[in-house]
Amino acid sequence: MIIIYTDGSCLGNPGNGGWAAIIIKDGKKTQIKGSKKNTTNNQMELIAPIKALKKISKGSKVQIFTDSKYVKSGITDWIHNWKKNGWKTANKQQVKNKELWIELDLLSNKFDIKWSWVKAHSTDKLNNEVDLIARETASSE
Repeated sequence: MIIIYTDGSCLGNPGNGGWAAIIIKDGKKTQIKGSKKNTTNNQMELIAPIKALKKISKGSKVQIFTDSKYVKSGITDWIHNWKKNGWKTANKQQVKNKELWIELDLLSNKFDIKWSWVKAHSTDKLNNEVDLIARETASSE
């Protein structure tokens, strides 16, 4: 199984953003990261798993750890109703970051993924590490 930790960061919201992922495959740890100007924290949180999934072989068994309940709940729960309701929320509003959700959904269908939420800034060493990388990347933008 491939283990992935993802995180996003934004200085200001919107503002300069950074995303990061740690991918662990066969005991080997790889870090990927990126930044974007004039973005939001939620966009960075979504881009991190998208970029990570693009780095691994389709069909892989994956466990993704995120400290974003927005990402975890969105991809495992809310997205089903959004698609059924023409990408509208329960309040009949357009789903924010729709293009990123569609991309993550299409990618997710090519893997066997277990999504796991972890508490931010807690005792999870790899979550703290990916958080630091995302924050440093945002501040370098």
